Amino acid sequence: MLSRQTGIGVLLSLLAWGAILAVAPSWSAETVGNPFMRPASLEPDIDFWRQIFSEIDSDHAFMHDSRHLNVIYETVRIPPGATARDRRRIADQKRDRYRKTLELLANGQRESLDAEQYRVLGLWPKDISSKELKEAARRIRFQQGLADRFREGLQRSGAWKSYIEEQLQAHDVPLGLAALPHVESSFNPEARSHVGASGLWQFTRSTGRRFMTIDHVVDDRRDPFSSSEAAAKLLAYNYSVLQSWPLAITAYNHGVGGMRRAVKKLGTEDIGVINRKYQSRTFGFASRNFYVAFLAALEVERNAEQYFGVLELSAPTAYIEIKVPRFIPAKALASAIGVSTSTLREHNPALLESVWEGTKHVPRKHVLRIPAALSDKTAEQIIAAIPVTQRYASQTPDQYHKVRSGESLSVIAARYDASVSELVALNSLKSRHRIRIGQTLRLPFAGVAIPDGAATYKVRSGDSLSVIARNAGVTQAQLMELNSLQSRDRIYAGQTLYLASSAAAVKKAAATPTPAQHVQQVSIIADPVADLKYAPASANQMAVTAALSDPNDYEIAADDSIEIHAGETLGHYADWLGVKTQRLRDMNGIAYGKPVVVGRHIKLDFARVGQQEFKARRIAWHRDVRDAFFVRHKVIATTEHKVKPGESLWVLMHQRYKVPVWLLQQYNPELDFGAVRSGMRVVFPTIETVDQEA
Repeated sequence: MLSRQTGIGVLLSLLAWGAILAVAPSWSAETVGNPFMRPASLEPDIDFWRQIFSEIDSDHAFMHDSRHLNVIYETVRIPPGATARDRRRIADQKRDRYRKTLELLANGQRESLDAEQYRVLGLWPKDISSKELKEAARRIRFQQGLADRFREGLQRSGAWKSYIEEQLQAHDVPLGLAALPHVESSFNPEARSHVGASGLWQFTRSTGRRFMTIDHVVDDRRDPFSSSEAAAKLLAYNYSVLQSWPLAITAYNHGVGGMRRAVKKLGTEDIGVINRKYQSRTFGFASRNFYVAFLAALEVERNAEQYFGVLELSAPTAYIEIKVPRFIPAKALASAIGVSTSTLREHNPALLESVWEGTKHVPRKHVLRIPAALSDKTAEQIIAAIPVTQRYASQTPDQYHKVRSGESLSVIAARYDASVSELVALNSLKSRHRIRIGQTLRLPFAGVAIPDGAATYKVRSGDSLSVIARNAGVTQAQLMELNSLQSRDRIYAGQTLYLASSAAAVKKAAATPTPAQHVQQVSIIADPVADLKYAPASANQMAVTAALSDPNDYEIAADDSIEIHAGETLGHYADWLGVKTQRLRDMNGIAYGKPVVVGRHIKLDFARVGQQEFKARRIAWHRDVRDAFFVRHKVIATTEHKVKPGESLWVLMHQRYKVPVWLLQQYNPELDFGAVRSGMRVVFPTIETVDQEA
């Protein structure tokens, strides 16, 4: 049910998309004219959402059939001031009433009905069967109106619309998709979902990390600009794989892998057929209605004056963008600009609470936005006004880490350059797989924060020479030479280390910082809406979210076989199933020492561990691998490589492009790794290492 607080997208969307940077898609005949097909079979559904977006406000709701949206039993009025519990109670009462009526009709009673029963029967075709009516009794749904929220979203959209369209155009995505945030968040950058999705475009942490910085200091999902660029890349990627905009848009909700399975199962790319006939545990009401809701939102947006009259849209604002040169406290930046930290915070929503409370610095290379009207200084002048003593070579140290939703021990270990075994031992964990949200973990090294120009550092307990050198911006060899150290392992607490020669330190402190690029951007941050609170997602929801975030097929065939994915081994399967690897070798005729082949099928033994549990363990493992990788890396571009005679795919992957197998598979979901031949075209993502000091 879509609630007043969420807007359509937060509860309409399962919000877990298969995601990485896009190959520039080729335009098909479908795209030359209207890229958004409207099959006649879907028109009733589009009309349903058009009414929800433009006619029915949040004080009213439809009681309707969840598969035949044109069957609307009643328009319910919601009392002013009704709480979420009140709405649930009203919905349950209405649902029970119509369920009893439909069950009565399903039992064959079609005569001697009262007026209300005749009315309900009349909503269905004359030849409706008792079986269909019985099923309809289980499909009664309560949909709250969103016309007032849509109107507000239209007004907010003016702040970012031009920037969004620029990003879509830059990635060859149809401009009409600038309307998608109406479906996702009602253009509310503060929107949150119950599965951890966030921001204007409702990225999950796992998917968003592929494009943006998302950690305990910065969450770019909250920034309308960063997230809009990421959304354009995601949509373009979806299209590059599916070659159909209706499918690519649905994949934004259901995942590329999910849509590929739908196409394969039904043997068609017709979105009308898929919406009507595709059956899957994860292809529920949200996924089935995502595309039609988008079409309705696009129609209402394009005819906004007809539905809402003349609206005054939020005006974009010219921003000065500053690429922060070092790690700098927010207060120091605000002072240099000549604004309050609250003003700085309002226009830089990606920076998290730790930055504003002063426990963390604004990270190096972070792009800070300042409304041009609030400062008469250039970006260069602002940077020059920051005292040298407020410029740090490293982030403030982390001694502890609080576990957040969606994090695994491997992800946390990757972030802090530690091993999983270190974290297990240091925190006396019984299992590397069992940590909980809110749990505080001790880290093996606290780190150091050294101001620029500092000439010495006093060693603390737990320090290592490598980390001190890295945070001071020098090599271990330089540090050893400066301090006449014979061994990198022989430092002690209380020892004073020289970080640079006195002359070098003075020269460094006096040097003029490299000016950041001065950029003018047109945009504004809309007035914030109260943060929305939801219960944490269940383990099953997280597993489903992870499954939808890549194109792998995790389904188990009727003969208990699965498709082998990149990175998987017999040892993994044996561990997840609780059996010996030899059992799996015997079942599949695999000789000892012979590896499994990506893309082939293998039969499994589910005697000890059921299929759903195995699937959850498998998905969780792949999620951990992906999330740990994207803590340290981002995909910034793609290259299409034509395989030459004699070239090895494995050499290209590991030596030339340095891409893990699982990531290459996501960009080339149809590629048979065992049958690569000369002349084939393979898409390789370009990887950039993330600044770990952020």
